[in-house]
Amino acid sequence: MFIAYAVVGILLAAALTGSSVGTFTRQEKIVGSMLGLGVPESWLPRLATLKAAGAVGLVVGLWVPLLGAVAAIGVALYFIGAALTHLRAKDYAIAPVVVLFLLAVAALVLRLASA
Repeated sequence: MFIAYAVVGILLAAALTGSSVGTFTRQEKIVGSMLGLGVPESWLPRLATLKAAGAVGLVVGLWVPLLGAVAAIGVALYFIGAALTHLRAKDYAIAPVVVLFLLAVAALVLRLASA
């Protein structure tokens, strides 16, 4: 189970890191999408920080099981908020959000099962 958590956690951390860096550096594809959904520009640094913290927590969770579980919960909650934001904006193309949410849930289950 630990190896499965390591694979899922690292993949999810990589996705979060890419999105976080893209938000911090104002990459048009990422920032434009978020602003198009009605996310206030002032929230972007905070959201990028949350994604970065989730990535760090998942990786450190390889050695500190409780932190890995807490990070996975936080990431899952983040993507619930992302899905609600998409739905509120009547944007139903939420497959990537759902996949990332499911990866966060899988990371949580695998981290708890391997502790």
